[in-house]
Amino acid sequence: MPALATGLVLVLGAAAWVTVKTVRARPSCEQPAKVLVTASPDIAPALSLVVHGLDLECGSIEIQTREATPAAERLALSDGSPRPQVWVPDSTLALRRARQLGATDVPETGASVASSPVVLAVAADVAKSLGWPDHAPTWAEVLAAQGVVPGMSDPARDAVGAVALLGLRDSVKASPEPSAAYVATLRRFSANTLGAETELIARLPGSSDGGGTAAVTAFPASENSLLRHNVEDPKSPLVAVYSTAVPTLDYPFAELGGITPRQRPIVNALREAVLGDAGSDAIAKTGLRAAGGQALREHTDDPRVLPQGIRAANLPPAPVVDELLNQWAGINLSARVQVLIDVSGSMNAQVPGTGLNRMQVTMQAAAKAMHLFKPATQLRMLAFSTDLDGGKDYRELLPMAPVAQHLASGALDKLARVTATPDGGTGLYDSVLDTYRTARREWEPGRLNLVIVMTDGRNDDPDGISRADLLTELAKLQDARRPIPLIGVGIGPDADKPELDQLTTATGGQAFVAPDPAKITDVFFGALSRIAGG
Repeated sequence: MPALATGLVLVLGAAAWVTVKTVRARPSCEQPAKVLVTASPDIAPALSLVVHGLDLECGSIEIQTREATPAAERLALSDGSPRPQVWVPDSTLALRRARQLGATDVPETGASVASSPVVLAVAADVAKSLGWPDHAPTWAEVLAAQGVVPGMSDPARDAVGAVALLGLRDSVKASPEPSAAYVATLRRFSANTLGAETELIARLPGSSDGGGTAAVTAFPASENSLLRHNVEDPKSPLVAVYSTAVPTLDYPFAELGGITPRQRPIVNALREAVLGDAGSDAIAKTGLRAAGGQALREHTDDPRVLPQGIRAANLPPAPVVDELLNQWAGINLSARVQVLIDVSGSMNAQVPGTGLNRMQVTMQAAAKAMHLFKPATQLRMLAFSTDLDGGKDYRELLPMAPVAQHLASGALDKLARVTATPDGGTGLYDSVLDTYRTARREWEPGRLNLVIVMTDGRNDDPDGISRADLLTELAKLQDARRPIPLIGVGIGPDADKPELDQLTTATGGQAFVAPDPAKITDVFFGALSRIAGG
């Protein structure tokens, strides 16, 4: 057979650019083995440099560039194209996603061939207003700065956005109410959530990509992409702001199933080269760090990045990441919420150290929630206590209407005037059942349908429905295709957590308790953010 030419061929296409390295066949090599590597765009140039320096006996390596999430989806559900033998995505998160989608031959982990910190990319003018370069601002300082417009690539499809959620959560930990502050922060970022980092860059003030319309001035990005942007578009420079709470991109070298005996030596040679000196040099030349966040070579004189070694958090377990992504999904989904608030006599009890009673701190928490729900969220609020409204144990405080309408019509003033009854009992069961039935009748597609009950005690209504009968009725109302989780929020030391657990579990919901009523706001918003952010 004719000898194969040696060289690098760049193929530019709509889906990806592909780098092909072929090696001249030796006389004894009649059928060269071929290894296909799929790599994220930011690591592909380094891999290409490594491949170019390999001396393979009888074979070739082709590097196909594809973003991590589409690559994971293609590995789980083939589109008929050749399947790679090696995959180097930007993050171990991509390996997890592929396995969750059903790609069983994808390993859980792989040797990290490089790293790149996930930073908050901040417009240079904003950074200067915070004292840069003399002072290195924090994520919290950037987000607190006046006029900052944050944005984010979709965390559900981008590892940068996903791990950045950890940094956002860390940035508000010093807030008096961290859970509420975190929900508010996610709301800010969700207003400018775009599909790709290039779309965020196009919104930078002065950007040559998009004219700077609808400007975004701070967004999570990899350090590598920030370096490339500053070279490609010096008119809209970005400054990297670091957080040790955010894991780095780790670029795992994942060997997939189906590697043949003839492909094995080629895969081994590539892995050894990438993890060796050749890989270190290539990584440095392309604006990446060695595995583990080691010092950034060849950028020691760039004040817009920190070239020294970076100590970053480890990637948390999958359940933690899933919880963060579920919170993010809820933040971006309008809800339809029925809120039941206990106004029984025990809510008149004083909360030590506040000068307020349980009713007042609870209504303050409910009022603050009005600002954290999306404006389009439909909200109804009811008070409950035994025989509160004739023969009913509940009465309506606010009718079902969009939150924006409530805020515009004086709802906060109305909530501030709500008081507990002098001696009413806790008519919990009847109120929950009637409200849940209403939510079932009014279930609305495309929204997160919820019933929330806030109470400081257990059911105290001898003439009402029993717990066993309530659980039976709730079971009859369940529809897996139209879920309505019941969320219980217990207030104070007398709240019956086991009772709330039983009621909420029956609906796929969850119970939360604030033994100290002074902490009710944080517990309430922690519940909202955990179930979906409201």
